[in-house]
Amino acid sequence: MILINLLPHREEKRRRRKQAFFVALGVSAGVGALVVAGWYAVLQQMIANQQERNAFLTAEIRKLDEQIKDIATLRAEIEALKARQRAVEDLQTDRNMPVHLLNELAKQTPEGVYLREIKQTGQTVVVSGVAQTNERVSELLRNTAYHSPWLERPELVEIRATTPKPGDRNPQRLFEFSMRVSLKRPQDNQPQEGAAKPAAAAARKQS
Repeated sequence: MILINLLPHREEKRRRRKQAFFVALGVSAGVGALVVAGWYAVLQQMIANQQERNAFLTAEIRKLDEQIKDIATLRAEIEALKARQRAVEDLQTDRNMPVHLLNELAKQTPEGVYLREIKQTGQTVVVSGVAQTNERVSELLRNTAYHSPWLERPELVEIRATTPKPGDRNPQRLFEFSMRVSLKRPQDNQPQEGAAKPAAAAARKQS
């Protein structure tokens, strides 16, 4: 028996092709959705990991800020302690300075010069007195400038001649003067003393 297909086979093929196309389209859409969903999940995981890292870094930065504040406080305390130590050392160093000052003034003051007042303010000393001549005052300035290991930078503030009063036993004309001089600290003399010792040793060897 011979079977004859009387149905429109062309329309049937079109329908099958269209159905296969839509199936493939749906499968592609599903695969694409799965890929997008997977990539979105990966991105979310990466964002979460980065947020955890940011939170960790923020916490560490806060810890470092606290440590920096502690270090700054420690440095301030150290500087304060150093300042106190320097103040104590300065006091210990300067306790013998009046002795050196009086000794040097007595040594460097030439004959014919009489000191009346000595006033020290810090490292500056103001000396006032009377002299027989201007040359005596100049000699005092030279001595304190070039021949004293404890005095330096002398400066004449004022000098004026006095008029003898009637009835004075000694009607000689005198000169009242006032000078300013700087007082060297003991540590300023240490390099000079250290340099003088090798020179003295060398002189002894040569002799």
